[in-house]
Amino acid sequence: MFISEFIDYLLLEKKYSIHTVTAYKTDLFSFLEFYQETYDTSDISKANYSQIRSWIVDLVDNGISNRSVNRKVSSLKTYYKFLLKTGHIDKSPLVKHQALKAAKKIQIPFSTKEVDIVLNEFVDSKDFESVRDRLIVELFYATGMRRIELVNLKLSDIDIANQQIKVLGKRNKERYLPLLSSVCGTLKTYLDLRSVTVGQEEVSSLLLTKKGVKIYETLVYRIINGYFSKASSKVKKSPHILRHSFATHLLNEGADLNAVKELLGHSSLAATQVYTNHSVAQLTKVYKKSHPRNKK
Repeated sequence: MFISEFIDYLLLEKKYSIHTVTAYKTDLFSFLEFYQETYDTSDISKANYSQIRSWIVDLVDNGISNRSVNRKVSSLKTYYKFLLKTGHIDKSPLVKHQALKAAKKIQIPFSTKEVDIVLNEFVDSKDFESVRDRLIVELFYATGMRRIELVNLKLSDIDIANQQIKVLGKRNKERYLPLLSSVCGTLKTYLDLRSVTVGQEEVSSLLLTKKGVKIYETLVYRIINGYFSKASSKVKKSPHILRHSFATHLLNEGADLNAVKELLGHSSLAATQVYTNHSVAQLTKVYKKSHPRNKK
């Protein structure tokens, strides 16, 4: 089946993160389980399109969304491309497969007022966890970094003197992001409290729990969700929505799309353009207010 070789390829050659590789493994084993039960064989490298198609139908029948099905099939397609590249197969069974139509997800960003409400809640906070939580909110909103990028920040990534921070993004690509003076202020306060609360142990991670261990993704989600649940009635209140708000608010204020792309760590403009959808309304307002013909 060559699954272990495929996983090594993703980790060592493609330099995918553990989180991404785990998602690929989950999708592959989902198909493997179906394939074993349905066709009484475990060698998915020999599967044909008809068999894969029956798995797709089974997923849809079980209520899996088209978007999730497409992601699973994409993982399988990458697996067969690997087999093709390494000479284990002559042709991918998914070469002519067309993705299922998926409804576009509407992600509504937080308003600047909602962000202000959350940040104002921290005004008098002086204890370790509150200052850390404020720093997490500020880092997301001031830099637009991803949740996993924030979790993996190290003390050595901070450069307060030059007001910037180094982020390790997808495929281990480094990028340097500017920091606002206000964020640097919160950083200094946090670092002072960190040394007092956690002690002098050599812990390289920037953001820690009160017990002195590296924070984790679920905790970060709970922090963002908890604070924004008090300030916003929006359905989704997650770190990604805060990242989405960062990009949308910059574009609303006239930021260049290419600049926002670089800040977000996107490899192509297509990924960034999704954030322009909510900027259109703001642009329309400015357009109608400013265009000389509309004034008449």
